[in-house]
Amino acid sequence: MALPDWAPGRRRTEEEEAKHREIMKVFTGLLLALFVAMLSGTIVGNALPVIIADLGGTQLQYTWIVTAALLASTASTPIFGKLADLFDKKKLLLLAIGLFSVGSLLAGSAQSANTLIAYRVIQGVGMGAQMALVQTTIATIISPRERGRYNGYMGAVMAVATVSGPLIGGVIVDTPWLGWRWCYWSAIPFSLIAIWVLHRRLHVPASTRRTPTIDYWGSALIVLSVTLLLLWLSFVDTSFAWVSWQSAAMVGGALLGTVVFVLVELRAAEPVVPMWILTERTTALSIVASFAVGTVMFAAPVFLGQYFQIGRGYGPTESGLLMVPMMLGVFVSSTIAGRLVSSGGTWKRYVVGGIAIQAVGVALMATIGVSTPLWVLGIYLALMGIGQGASMQNLVLAVQNTVALKDMGAASSAVAFFRSLGGAIGVQVLGAVLSAHISTLLVSRLTAAGIPADAMGGGGGSLDVGALPDDVEAIVRSAYGDGMDLIFLIMGVLAVIALVAAVLMRGSTLRDTVDLEVKRAVEDVKGELPVDDAADTGDDEGPVRRAG
Repeated sequence: MALPDWAPGRRRTEEEEAKHREIMKVFTGLLLALFVAMLSGTIVGNALPVIIADLGGTQLQYTWIVTAALLASTASTPIFGKLADLFDKKKLLLLAIGLFSVGSLLAGSAQSANTLIAYRVIQGVGMGAQMALVQTTIATIISPRERGRYNGYMGAVMAVATVSGPLIGGVIVDTPWLGWRWCYWSAIPFSLIAIWVLHRRLHVPASTRRTPTIDYWGSALIVLSVTLLLLWLSFVDTSFAWVSWQSAAMVGGALLGTVVFVLVELRAAEPVVPMWILTERTTALSIVASFAVGTVMFAAPVFLGQYFQIGRGYGPTESGLLMVPMMLGVFVSSTIAGRLVSSGGTWKRYVVGGIAIQAVGVALMATIGVSTPLWVLGIYLALMGIGQGASMQNLVLAVQNTVALKDMGAASSAVAFFRSLGGAIGVQVLGAVLSAHISTLLVSRLTAAGIPADAMGGGGGSLDVGALPDDVEAIVRSAYGDGMDLIFLIMGVLAVIALVAAVLMRGSTLRDTVDLEVKRAVEDVKGELPVDDAADTGDDEGPVRRAG
């Protein structure tokens, strides 16, 4: 039976629908910016073997094309997240999209692997800034309780971009009149559309800081520490030994930089990463889980591209299609979990359940080999996707629910920072592990076949497998097909760590206000509270607040 126009329930529904339509106008631009930023990190997954072969690169450069963008994105995320708390979020977001577009244009014009890596750094800074600013902007205009619904959309977009990137990249590479350069250039038109939409539609509250102070030392130290760590992980055991003065300088420099960074942040007026955020139980455990989830999220598509193309002999487009089960799992689970979080007002069960399912999927992937049936792989990948979709954005939401609006950018970007850091370190470390493992398998199998071990220059040699003699090519493909189990075994250990962190997190009821205001919305509870028991904050402003 329809409610009369004067009925409170009818009026409330109409108000909510009007606000929902208003939010979705802005959300279109935000999601478009987020999609192209995330896509840039994975679209090269299936294109990398072709790119490396065309530019004459090596296994080390293969991983650095991915890691360079992740490193820049990781370092820039907390910086732009903090800037969002101090300055005009809209201008910062438009600047970030513009910088990302310039980086994409340059990356598509690269003439060597090293040049491409350098341009990917520029693209990565824009990518990290976009991801931090989009999440902060959404947290500024939508309350945590209603944000679960929109986080479902955002999680679906992020996940689909992460997993569908290899498919889109494969199609682009396999299209004769396009080529791999369009993996980067294709982002530019969508970025321009996002700029146009956000310029017209986006309105956010102005910063409450009258005299904002930029933490230059903190920003420089976090970039220095992360860069030194990843450079060491990239070159150790290849350019220099584990025990050497280079290792001591890089690891020592990274540790010293981290210690000084913490000391600076404790004294800074507006720290890039407020230390109190990291000591809050929910945030600290969410960071641990996000680090592990980020490793699986970013590394899996990269190495699956090698598994399907080099190990199984499929083309780039076919490789992308074989990852569709993961994409569908992420899309469906993130959308459903987002709506359930909004309707129920709690998040923990979905984070724990999602990470548990992902852990099962990753553990099963540790059993794959060169002859694993494709339908079996599809089931394993679907489990990984379902788990990732249910947990990824809800980890951010759990943290956002614990902080006031004035610290939303720093808190949100802290989680995104460690998720990206997990991806950057994960890709680099797993790439080094894979290179060493493949090299060992190659030497063993070449020797067993009576072929000189130098017929293929080890795991760090050229990845243009098609240029090898037929007998050597078959051995190389079998090594890559059978060598991926170790990579997923390591990911499985990380997934278990993430699950333990999620179980230990403190459950809370999502608040109905954009700002935390007077009291914290997180309550110490043993389990999930029913929605009816949640405290009423008394805020009737709804999900959208405009400046002024």
